[in-house]
Amino acid sequence: MEIALLRYLSFTNLSVVAEFPISLTHLLAITALIIAIICFTFRSNSVYLVDFSCYLPPDSLRVPTANFIEHFEASKVFDQECIDFQAKILERSGIGFESCMPIAVHEIPPNSSLYKAQEEAEMVLSAIVKDLLSKHNINPKSIDILVSNCSLFCPTPSLTSMIINKFGFRSNVKSVSLSGMGCSAGMLSISLVKDLLKVHKNSVALVLSMEAITPNGYKGKVKSMLMANILFRMGGAAILLSNRKQDKHKAKYKLQDLVRTHLGSDDQAYQSVFQQPDESGKVGVSLSRELLHVAAKALRTNISELGPLVLPYSEQLKYGWSVIKQKIWFSAGQKGTYVPNFKKAFEHFCIHAGGKAVIDAIEDNLRLHKEDAEASRMTLYRFGNTSSSSLWYELSYLEAKGRVKKGDRVWQIAFGSGFKCNSAVWKCISDLDPDLRNSWSDRIHLYPVEIPNVSDH
Repeated sequence: MEIALLRYLSFTNLSVVAEFPISLTHLLAITALIIAIICFTFRSNSVYLVDFSCYLPPDSLRVPTANFIEHFEASKVFDQECIDFQAKILERSGIGFESCMPIAVHEIPPNSSLYKAQEEAEMVLSAIVKDLLSKHNINPKSIDILVSNCSLFCPTPSLTSMIINKFGFRSNVKSVSLSGMGCSAGMLSISLVKDLLKVHKNSVALVLSMEAITPNGYKGKVKSMLMANILFRMGGAAILLSNRKQDKHKAKYKLQDLVRTHLGSDDQAYQSVFQQPDESGKVGVSLSRELLHVAAKALRTNISELGPLVLPYSEQLKYGWSVIKQKIWFSAGQKGTYVPNFKKAFEHFCIHAGGKAVIDAIEDNLRLHKEDAEASRMTLYRFGNTSSSSLWYELSYLEAKGRVKKGDRVWQIAFGSGFKCNSAVWKCISDLDPDLRNSWSDRIHLYPVEIPNVSDH
């Protein structure tokens, strides 16, 4: 029995020794496979902003205040009360004499036909796509994903189809046209592309953001709808994004965070920006009196999700402690909840140029300094509210001023109907040349300007 056991052990040991080199090979192969799986699973999903281009309208399309009012009077669309109201709003809007309207709006009376609307869309989108692609010598056929957003103009064929036809994109390009998403649609397009780039590796995406002014002028008498006539101007932006490693060295920014907030379940928020017919059947976009309150609420909700992602722990602790104190030891004389210092998280702020009141309110709520909102105010002054593209005019302003340095973080804050608040955080990953041509290059030396503060009376 002992002899048999010894023979068995000897045989087993010999087998183990004989098989050891094979087992080691298998072990190394399995280890390499595990490492490969881990690398594949956790590999970078970075989204790079290679470059962007904003539409610069010709000076012939400018609408100084005097021309604006004269055009209203000559077109005989409005009665004197409506003209006076719009003149009053324009005077306080923070919009200067360089903002532009499409050529159809300059006609008397304004021509809001489908043909003219398509003409405006093609003029804006073709110019910015051509500028962006030619700047980087990019063949249109190398674009893998194309996304456009235009809220109030949704033609057939779509705007992306228009660009595919004009520039000869590939037949298998993944194209999406978004509409009805309001002024925050630009950030929604970036969000969509971000998700698509997670699935489609080694791809290049082009985002087109604009709003068509031509078909959306309101010709009735409801004051809440007349305001849109004054605030909105023509403009657009093309943004080139990529997840390719070879594009990292030439990209301007890297997307750090993107947070979306939608308050559509609240009736007041849902109805704060609403396209509808008035009693006489004339269609317009109504801006409610509760709009600023709704925007502030949407921003607070958005910040509650964004804050933990970007704020240093010291600011998060201060905020958390203030909330606890309010709930446990609340007293009438106690100050409100602590507002985090977002200047510790960001070097630059791009606040949607929706109007002077919007910029002022966000600046106040976030406890920002006047210079932090300079890009927004100057964009509103020169270009007006260009809807979803306004954030890119603001970033262009900061670049032209030479303020964005490598390593800086930029916070883009967009608001839109629904009601939505969307935030995007970009980190500059290149040394930017302020002398490179952009939409501000021709007049950047004239800015900032002092904007008259017209009080109510």
